[in-house]
Amino acid sequence: MHTNNDNLLELQDLKVSFFTKQGEVKAVDGVSFSVGKEEIVGLVGESGCGKSVTSLSIMRLVPQPAGKIVSGRILFKNEDLMTKSEDQMRQLRGDRISMILQDPMVAMNQLLTVGEQLGEPFRFHDKVKGSLRDMCIALLGKVKVPAPESRVDDYPFQFSGGMSQRALIAMGIANNPDLLIADEPTTALDVSIAAQVLKLMKEIQKETRSSIILITHDLATVAQICTRVLVMYAGRIVENATIKNFYKKPAHPYSKGLIQSVPVLGRPVERLFSIDGQPPSLFEMPEGCRFSPRCSRAEKICFESYPPEIMLEDNHSVACWLYAGN
Repeated sequence: MHTNNDNLLELQDLKVSFFTKQGEVKAVDGVSFSVGKEEIVGLVGESGCGKSVTSLSIMRLVPQPAGKIVSGRILFKNEDLMTKSEDQMRQLRGDRISMILQDPMVAMNQLLTVGEQLGEPFRFHDKVKGSLRDMCIALLGKVKVPAPESRVDDYPFQFSGGMSQRALIAMGIANNPDLLIADEPTTALDVSIAAQVLKLMKEIQKETRSSIILITHDLATVAQICTRVLVMYAGRIVENATIKNFYKKPAHPYSKGLIQSVPVLGRPVERLFSIDGQPPSLFEMPEGCRFSPRCSRAEKICFESYPPEIMLEDNHSVACWLYAGN
């Protein structure tokens, strides 16, 4: 993979394992992708496929001591984050790279006011200009929290789910990061609130010109705000496509299954489509393509060796033997 100066972030053959009593769990096993400047990329897949571990690796926050980035490069603005000291990473986190976690109840300290927590990124990175309180009020206003002058003194438990999520986004964008990683930011929200939060994220991205990695298992979320989608299965990226190509002509059998299993308004449904079988155990990966035991189109080679990444056209690649003869 060549380094492209237009890319803000580039992962090259990233491998992350957890070493447990039962053995080595290869949570991320040879993942490569890039994120361009001002791009919103959706990383989709089932629970446990390695999405969150990938994002924690970018932040260099893989849980220790069991978890370890075994190999690979993480290039951010053409600098390898794997060579940075912990102190250098602390300077980057919450400043140039930020993360929005999925559960405000866990991510926010219930004993500190929202304003005290919003002020933390400004204080830590020496970005306080004038009144810190005013900066926090402005930040809450930016994420459309009503009456920010009074809400800044509230505690997180006094915020609704949607408002808490807005406060987390506010913390994430405090220092106008170049890259924002949002891990399932709408999972705990009802549909109408989730749509508002996504709209807000898109507006903020336009305004701050940042790039976003949106981690989700929900294809409807991806369709709403992403420009490109990465499909992850059992620790590997199986398809990388623009949103338009992904929905018009998904290539990987797993991607097709994911799209088919989304109910469509107005289309009569007798029985919802579901993909047969279960994802493989991370302790015992299949020999060849990891999806082969569940794939209706699997051939002999699929069970024997992992397919290479095949370019179908510009900005659309797939790891599947069905396209090897192209």
